[in-house]
Amino acid sequence: MKQKTNVETSVSDDVPVISVGEENSAFAYLSASLTEIRKLKGVIGYILRSNSSAIIDLAESEKVFSYAILTSEIHESSVDLASQFSLGEPESVLVEGRNVKVLCLCLGENKISVFMEKNANPSWIIKRILL
Repeated sequence: MKQKTNVETSVSDDVPVISVGEENSAFAYLSASLTEIRKLKGVIGYILRSNSSAIIDLAESEKVFSYAILTSEIHESSVDLASQFSLGEPESVLVEGRNVKVLCLCLGENKISVFMEKNANPSWIIKRILL
């Protein structure tokens, strides 16, 4: 079976958005939710990826590669730690650095990472994504 892959790059409000992949309903819903969340004060950007699609919307486009590696490591490490301590599958992980917070969620095959300023509140973001 051959998969259709679309690569799209656009600029909205001087913020580059990179989109790769095909549409599915859960992915499309999450993409729409994250587009609205991205407009909130304190949200730096997000990465949404599934097995066949990815959308990256970050204010600092030169850091896309670093942020992608960071989120991949957070997802893998949280699963490893949860397994090691028999905690089950992690639903969400919040990592706080000196200046930035990263909220990582796994919803089925979709992995979400939302980058925000240190003083931003991630609880509303979690509620909005899980609606």
